[in-house]
Amino acid sequence: MARSVDGVDVPRARAAVRELLLAVGEDPDREGLRDTPDRVARAYAETFAGLRQDPTQVLSASFDIGHEEMVLVKDIEVYSTCEHHLVPFHGVAHVGYIPGPDGRVTGLSKLARLVDVYARRPQVQERLTAQVADALVAALAPRGAIVVVECEHLCMSMRGVRKPGSRTVTSAVRGQMRDSATRAEAMSLIIGR
Repeated sequence: MARSVDGVDVPRARAAVRELLLAVGEDPDREGLRDTPDRVARAYAETFAGLRQDPTQVLSASFDIGHEEMVLVKDIEVYSTCEHHLVPFHGVAHVGYIPGPDGRVTGLSKLARLVDVYARRPQVQERLTAQVADALVAALAPRGAIVVVECEHLCMSMRGVRKPGSRTVTSAVRGQMRDSATRAEAMSLIIGR
């Protein structure tokens, strides 16, 4: 079996999952669980791939097209893992920016990839939102940026308070997007499904 998958120490992860199964009173040697430690180790390599990705590389390509108006990609699917309980949270992100004076833009798919880089880490939604906005500002030097993330957290839905369907909304606003009229325009585009 592989020693490392995408930078994850598979034998160590496998042993940790086996120990966890024992700790909760399961038999890791029973038929249904025999391969679970290995499957979980490989799944975590994918789930936390963002730990080994450089977000600046995602936004390294930009194009000078002289665009001066807002660019907004809505409803980018988000799948992340709560760092407090290692339980998933999922929802959508909306990422927008107003290009800087040079009119440079990045590829639309790059905005979705940027969200993925930060989502594929042990995470809290508030930090994820701010990291995407800050990376956009650092890479593109836009006049303004806005990131709104709406997610359901399984740590609230399936355990603890047990409120399925409740969604958490976070936002990060930078630069000209802080102007009330510009922010209102961006929010109306985000909300106007």
